[in-house]
Amino acid sequence: MNHSANTARASLADAKMKQVNKKFRITGLTTGALSGLTYGIYTTLVLVAGYYEPLVSAVGILAAPYVCSGLNDLFAGIWLTIYNAKKGRLAEIGRTINTFPGKMMVLGALLGGPIANGAYLVGLALAGAYAIPISATCGLFGALFAWIFLKQRPTKRVVAGMIICVSGAIIINWVKPEGTPNFTLGIICALIAAICWGLEGMLSSYGGAMIDTDVATNIRELFSGLVDLIIIVPLVGGLGLLGGTLSAGMPVLWLAIAGLSAGASFLLWYKSNATVGCAIGMSLNVTYAFWGVLFCILFLNQPVTLTIVVGSVVIIFGAILVTMNPLDFFKKGEA
Repeated sequence: MNHSANTARASLADAKMKQVNKKFRITGLTTGALSGLTYGIYTTLVLVAGYYEPLVSAVGILAAPYVCSGLNDLFAGIWLTIYNAKKGRLAEIGRTINTFPGKMMVLGALLGGPIANGAYLVGLALAGAYAIPISATCGLFGALFAWIFLKQRPTKRVVAGMIICVSGAIIINWVKPEGTPNFTLGIICALIAAICWGLEGMLSSYGGAMIDTDVATNIRELFSGLVDLIIIVPLVGGLGLLGGTLSAGMPVLWLAIAGLSAGASFLLWYKSNATVGCAIGMSLNVTYAFWGVLFCILFLNQPVTLTIVVGSVVIIFGAILVTMNPLDFFKKGEA
C-alpha cells in the first residue's frame, strides 16, 4: 500500500516537473524569438532616424552613424537604468563595475558597443539592408574565437555552419546594387561588427555567468553610449552634428524609441540564454537578420533581389547550425 502511494506521488512529481520544464522552455523560446524581432525593429528605427535632417545631409561616412549609435545606446542605457531602478538594482550597478567580471563586461561593451554597433550602422548607411545578414555571422566568429582562445574545438556541425555562413556572405556580395558606390566598404564594416560582436560574446560569457544579466546589459548600453558621445563623436568631427540632431527633435524621438527596442532586445536575449541556454538563445536572436531585411523591404523601400533573399536565408541557417543542432528546437525535454 505504502509502495503504491509512493509510486503515485513520484509519478505526480515527475509530471509536475515536466510541466514546469515545458513552461520554462516555452518562455525561453518566446523571449529568444522576441529578442530577434525587437533587434530587427531597432535596426529599422535607426535607419528611419537617419532620414531626418541634419543626419540625412551629414558630411562624411562616420559622423552620422556614430551620432546615431551613441544616442541610441545612451537612450537604451537610460531605459534600462529606469527598469533596474524599479527593480531596486541601482546600487548593484556600481558594485558590479568594480568586480573583475564587471570589468570583463565593460571590455566586451567597448568591443560590442562603440566599435561593433558603430561599424554596423556605418555598414547600414553604405550598403543598406545587405549589411544586416552579414553582421549576423557573429555566431561564426564567436565559435572561431572560442576555438582559438578558449581551446573549444569546433565540431563538424560547427565547421559546416561556418562554411554555410561564408557562402551566404558571398551570395549577398555577388551582385552589387546600383547607386551604392561604397557598397563593398559597407559590407566590410558589417563584417567588422560581426567580428567584434563575436569577441564580445566570448568575453561576456565569462562575466555574464557571475553577475546579474539585467545589470550587465545596463552597464553595456550606458558605457557604449557615453564612450561614443564623449570620445568617438568628437574624434570623427561629429559634435556639430550631435548638437544639430539634439535640437532637431524628430530624429531624437526615433532614436529614443530605437533605444527602447535595443534595450528590450538585450534583456530578452539574456533571459532566453538563462532558460534554454546560450546556443538556442543566440540562434533565435540572429533571426534579427530576417526581420531587419523584411522591415526594410516593407517600410523603407529596400529593393528585393534574389541575392539578398537567398543570402539572408543561407546565413541565418548557417548561424543556427554554428550555435546548435537545429533538431534541438523540436526536442521535448530541456535543451
